[in-house]
Amino acid sequence: MTTIDNQENHVTTGATVWLTGLPSAGKTTIAYELAGRLRAEGRRVEVLDGDEIREFISAGLGFSREDRHTNVQRIGFVAELLARNGVTALVPVIAPYADSRDAVRGRHEENGTAYVEVHVATPVEVCSVRDVKGLYAKQAAGELTGLTGVDDPYEEPQSPDLRIESQNQTVQESAASVYAVLSERGLA
Repeated sequence: MTTIDNQENHVTTGATVWLTGLPSAGKTTIAYELAGRLRAEGRRVEVLDGDEIREFISAGLGFSREDRHTNVQRIGFVAELLARNGVTALVPVIAPYADSRDAVRGRHEENGTAYVEVHVATPVEVCSVRDVKGLYAKQAAGELTGLTGVDDPYEEPQSPDLRIESQNQTVQESAASVYAVLSERGLA
């Protein structure tokens, strides 16, 4: 959707960029790198970090399949609302279930809002070494169950708009790959 930015009197096109992948895959790091580049070009950008959304919008939800679906739908609603109003919404969220992601894509399509799905396809072995939040260590020690990709399912996207293997490139290269897709579609 295209909106007019009254302050600068120019046309802006919003979009949602959904970065899905395992915990510690690099989703958030890539999103913030891309956000910096887009902001430097004068784009309106918001990063909807999954952890922050859980704290402020989805507080009280657990990690059952139903709660994860509800969380993803809430994030998808906020992202589509922002994108529809000329903001590039970068969404680094695990979103482990294909049907949940498909529902978010469907909401965007219904509203004519641009949507780009990026699978940050970092192998679980690499994610467990990165272990940014210590989740894999807690799971290995028996202190945590239901870890996505280990003892809870992660349904990989079958045909994402972009697949990134973050273990084979720098954060800057990964962000540049997403930027290239946005540019090709007239969204950056």
